Amino acid sequence: MVNEQKVREIIGQLKDPFLHKTLEETGGITSVSIKEEKKHVSVKVAIAKINTAEQMTLQMQVVDKLKAAGADSVGIRFEELTKEALEQFRGKATEAEAQDLLSPMNNVEFISIASGKGGVGKSTVSVNLAVALARLGKKVGLIDADIYGFSVPDMMGVTEMPVVRGDRIIPVERFGVKVISMGFFVEDNAPVVWRGPMLGKALDQFFRDVEWGDLDYLLLDLPPGTGDVALDIHQMIPTSKEIIVTTPHPTAAFVAARAGAMALQTEHSLLGVIENMSWFESKETNVREFVFGEGGGVKLAKELRTGLLGQIPLGQPDWNEDDFAPSVYAADHPIGQIYTDIGKNIIRSLKK
Repeated sequence: MVNEQKVREIIGQLKDPFLHKTLEETGGITSVSIKEEKKHVSVKVAIAKINTAEQMTLQMQVVDKLKAAGADSVGIRFEELTKEALEQFRGKATEAEAQDLLSPMNNVEFISIASGKGGVGKSTVSVNLAVALARLGKKVGLIDADIYGFSVPDMMGVTEMPVVRGDRIIPVERFGVKVISMGFFVEDNAPVVWRGPMLGKALDQFFRDVEWGDLDYLLLDLPPGTGDVALDIHQMIPTSKEIIVTTPHPTAAFVAARAGAMALQTEHSLLGVIENMSWFESKETNVREFVFGEGGGVKLAKELRTGLLGQIPLGQPDWNEDDFAPSVYAADHPIGQIYTDIGKNIIRSLKK
């Protein structure tokens, strides 16, 4: 029967599937327990990313190696390496790892924009936040991950199509934001009738096959609610900061709480709440009318134990026929200035 030292030697030669370093080099063997009378070995292993197909492959390798060394049964628990441990390897990432947004070696900050229901202006918020961050000098990408209700290209006035070079997709750039959307790959605004596995493959392509370049932030306009596509995205990306969009109406805030709860259950963290359509202000009287009620955003932020990032009033961008983007507010528009302030708060929060 093997002893602890032998177990560490055997497993230590296996490689972390994401860091491509041996578990001995990463310090990935965190504990070993042996019951000699039952010939049972229990090990705890830390790797860069858990709950993946790569983890399952490594698990089978560990079991095979230890059983070949004399163990009758093997128990394995996986955990993620600490952020401090991962930072030691980020600077040593290969070019392929650096391009793979889903690799723990990539330093991009994911910001997911979610809502409990449709019709609250989540995509409008996503687009204008992305543009605001780009105006503040950040390198920004935006994935229109609302597969069934894609709208980002139209909102941003995108008229070009992505270019394919070799096996890489070059995203369209607009207002300093790199954009990819299912809308680019559907003809004549046809409905998307794909089933889950096909959608998952498309989303995986958005992360792995798009030439994003060096990004500070990648924003994801998630599908509304807590359905399969939203859950798949939460499980697909390593980690993200999540913004929940709601209107002031109590019912909208109540439903939006579910989206916040899903983020926490999938081990993502909340960045804050944005209340959209907070009021309408008459240009003639300057009186605010609370068309959809009051208090929803504040109540939701308290319920989710996070902050209220901002309140966006009802209003229309100034349209320019020469540079038409129907949902993007100019930097000097009062609502555009609110988005800039929210962008500054996000940058401060993330310290990037």
